[in-house]
Amino acid sequence: QVQLVESGGGLVQAGDSLKLSCAASERPINTLIMAWFRQAPGKERDFVAGTWMNWMNPNTYFADSVKGRFSISKDIAKNTVYLQMGSLKPEDTAVYYCAADGTVMDKARAQNYAYWGQGTQVTVSS
Repeated sequence: QVQLVESGGGLVQAGDSLKLSCAASERPINTLIMAWFRQAPGKERDFVAGTWMNWMNPNTYFADSVKGRFSISKDIAKNTVYLQMGSLKPEDTAVYYCAADGTVMDKARAQNYAYWGQGTQVTVSS
């Protein structure tokens, strides 16, 4: 089992920035594919961003809707992955989930991830 705990959600205004955290336990994050998904009420759980290691180099993958606005970083000592969200829009409002797995072929498919956090609410007002 990999335990994931998200934090950092909140209520912000359009154009603001927000940083989400995903703290992992039991396995180092550099051995995992780490991803962020989001889900609004009545909608599918959609891929936001993912990161994984190719040797010492991080690979990142972003949904088109957040490219140029969101970024991923990590703190290895804290075994934590961050999602830095900027230029937030009301359309970004959702519960944001951290996900992880050891091997994922299609990294944008939620069903491919075995481990999930509880989610953190992000609300962007207009």
